[in-house]
Formats: sequence, structure tokens, C-alpha cells
Amino acid sequence: MSDTFLTVIIAACLVVVLILALGIAQFGRGGVEGAKRSNKLMQARILAQLGAVILVVIYVALRKSGN
Repeated sequence: MSDTFLTVIIAACLVVVLILALGIAQFGRGGVEGAKRSNKLMQARILAQLGAVILVVIYVALRKSGN
């Protein structure tokens, strides 16, 4: 269970990095449409990052409880 959960955490972190990279790339294109798309990607990054942090907190809590 621990290894599977750790793999899920790593995947969530990679999703955050991917969204961040896409948002930065979109921001570099410029223009109004690029700015809107970049903003949406950064909002998605915040949600993905929240999910990753929650997973890490759950992982740490489970490890401390001995499960």
C-alpha cells in the first residue's frame, strides 16, 4: 500500500510540474488569448498542487499511525 500511495504522490507532483510548464509556455506566447489560457492553466495548477499536498499529508498521517 505504501509504495502504491507513494507512486500516486509522485504522479500528482509530475502533473503539477507539467501544468506549470504548460502555463509558462503559454504565457511566453503573449497576446490576450495566451494570457487567458495561461491564467486558466495556473488556476488548474493550484488545484492540482492542493491535491498533491493533501495526498502528502494523508501519507504522513498514515505513516505516523503505523498503517
